[in-house]
Amino acid sequence: MVSDELLVATHISKSFGEKLVLDRVSLTVRQGETVTIIGASGSGKTTFLRCLNRLETPDAGSIRLGEEVIGGPPATEANLARQRRLFGFVFQRFNLFPHLTALQNVALGPRRVLGLPRAAAEARAARDLDRVQLSEHAHKRPSQLSGGQQQRVAIARALSMEPRIILFDEPTSALDPELVQEVLDTMRALAADGMTMVVVTHEMRFARHVADRVVFMADGRIAEEGTPAALFDTPRDPRLQRFLRHLEPAV
Repeated sequence: MVSDELLVATHISKSFGEKLVLDRVSLTVRQGETVTIIGASGSGKTTFLRCLNRLETPDAGSIRLGEEVIGGPPATEANLARQRRLFGFVFQRFNLFPHLTALQNVALGPRRVLGLPRAAAEARAARDLDRVQLSEHAHKRPSQLSGGQQQRVAIARALSMEPRIILFDEPTSALDPELVQEVLDTMRALAADGMTMVVVTHEMRFARHVADRVVFMADGRIAEEGTPAALFDTPRDPRLQRFLRHLEPAV
């Protein structure tokens, strides 16, 4: 029987000094699923996301993507770098090279990391800029783009590596409110196209209306998870109930 499980994280723990940040966190993500992770600041959301592709090294636990054990044998830097390419990662900050155009920023990974010829890399970059509705801005530098446009370039950059899954860490938190929706619309379109995504977010409308599943983290653990309707309409955990009470009524 073929499993549709794509990402399986099992009993992930992580401490920084004396502080336990993740306490045996387990999560399974299916192929094509959009999972949002919500929770108060300091609950471990970003650390968990960074552990998934080994930007942070867990103290305990295992991570599997498809048939690959991430960080598993051979435990070499070269193999880990190869495995990280299976993940896209979109950060809070856009981290674009200011001296390169949008097209050049997106083409850089396929050229330098995947070894594609310049023409092939730029064709792929043009394809993915079109996918995020930025074809007409391909030859602009980041300073000529709005924050929302820059974040969409960052999403195109992640897409250009053709990852199996994309991790988003608060992708709209650095944006002015009027620019948030264009980024969320891009992510909504990716979800509709079947891209597998794990999204740490404070955008509850996105979590409610786009996610297949919502995960609530508190105190370094997954306190509750389920469908958006279950978590938002009938939350069981008292910490989730308190968290939702502090949000806008429009959630």
